[in-house]
Amino acid sequence: MTGLRELLRILQLITIAALTLALATCIERPGLLEQIDTLGTLRVATVNSASTYYLDADGPTGFEYDLIRDFAQSLGLRFDMVVMPDQQAVIDAVASGHAHLGVGVAVSEARRKRVRFTPPYDEAALEVVYRVYKHKPTKLADLSGDLVLPAHTAFADWLRANRPDIEFSVDDQANTEELMDRVASGDLTATIASEDIVDMNQRYYPNLRVAFSLDDVRQHTAWAMPDQGDMADDDTLYNEAIAFLEQVKANGRLHILRDRYFGHVKRLGFVGGHEFARQVDNRLHLWEDYFKRAGEEYGLDWRLLAAIGYQESHWDKNAVSPTTVRGIMMLTQAAASDMNVTNRRDPAQSIDGGARYFIRMLERMPDEIQQPDRTWFALAAYNIGYGHVMDARRLLEDRGRDPNLWVNLRDALPWLTQERYISDTRYGYARGHEAATYVGNIRAYFDILTWMTNNRTAQEPPALDEGKSPTVPNSEAQAENTQTISIDSPAF
Repeated sequence: MTGLRELLRILQLITIAALTLALATCIERPGLLEQIDTLGTLRVATVNSASTYYLDADGPTGFEYDLIRDFAQSLGLRFDMVVMPDQQAVIDAVASGHAHLGVGVAVSEARRKRVRFTPPYDEAALEVVYRVYKHKPTKLADLSGDLVLPAHTAFADWLRANRPDIEFSVDDQANTEELMDRVASGDLTATIASEDIVDMNQRYYPNLRVAFSLDDVRQHTAWAMPDQGDMADDDTLYNEAIAFLEQVKANGRLHILRDRYFGHVKRLGFVGGHEFARQVDNRLHLWEDYFKRAGEEYGLDWRLLAAIGYQESHWDKNAVSPTTVRGIMMLTQAAASDMNVTNRRDPAQSIDGGARYFIRMLERMPDEIQQPDRTWFALAAYNIGYGHVMDARRLLEDRGRDPNLWVNLRDALPWLTQERYISDTRYGYARGHEAATYVGNIRAYFDILTWMTNNRTAQEPPALDEGKSPTVPNSEAQAENTQTISIDSPAF
């Protein structure tokens, strides 16, 4: 009898265990988004570059950084930017689960086998670049044996699959910008890059030329996410990402960010970039201390002041315009008098007065205009006057467009030359086209000076498994709370 009771007890325990197991298998496993929400931090893998993420004097910045910050804020999450050495390492981090998301990644069929991509939110032509005065290639076949591509580029996958007749090599130690540097110096025959990166680098390397664009292939950029495996039905984070990217396309935010980081890169052209580089060598050193002194005194980046000075006078202390503005910073008589500048041809007085006049424009801007747009608004006001900038803002407001964004003001400034708009302004006609070009040129000069004077000593990126990546809260990140990272790239 005792044996029977023992057998019944064992059977009862087995039944309970079986029911527990059955119930456990019925309990839905937390989705990826729920897991991230519990963790509280979205881990984002990317590369350190001018088109994705980097640190400047004001802290973390970059097109992909701003985009992912908006996404994380929409989910109420903090996020870590985990810097990887190249895009293939980004794919590896996502595929292995070390990162929840990879951003700024070029899509290829080989990569689709390891991760799943959102629909592309950007695409760009691919361009073959070579050195001026060298033989100009006209087709891919001309490059066979001489073409060098950067490490782990998606285009290499395309070439292997579609053009096995083209011989090329991959430099595992070089990024795209470094290869373009070597092409410009004559060390390499040619490389291939997206048109945005080419435009950026042509400002710094006037010897770079575009031989031709690839008509049958374009670079598509998307976010990469883990291929869920046994969680293939878990689309929580994936769906949120797709919805977010569609939203920023529809509401114009994507366009604003693209303009902020890439809208001015074509501004100078070959001749303008070459002339600027020449004048940096010939003239900037004469006045550099004055720019630095004014920048330090008034809390401005001296390179921005120098960029203004170059746009105004090409750093010629004796420059005079047809409208009698003169000196390095081209102050009007009224502005000079207002700034207590007694001799506009005195470089020290001109630069100091110009810095103070720019500060005045910056401080007068309405509080709703945030940086970096605030600086571009102030530059426009420096050129055509505060009143005309306010007129352009009002024209935008009347037409239902946000008057606090530079991308909109740049569109509206030329309206100040058109009769149908002038009647709606307080200050009348202004050379708005000139002001828009003026700001774009200064942005380009400032970028070049920043690159030329930047400490470009490369540092090791933070390792995934050591938790060294900078954590960025929903609020504005403070530079002192992030690891300083610089990259050896002419794109900033």
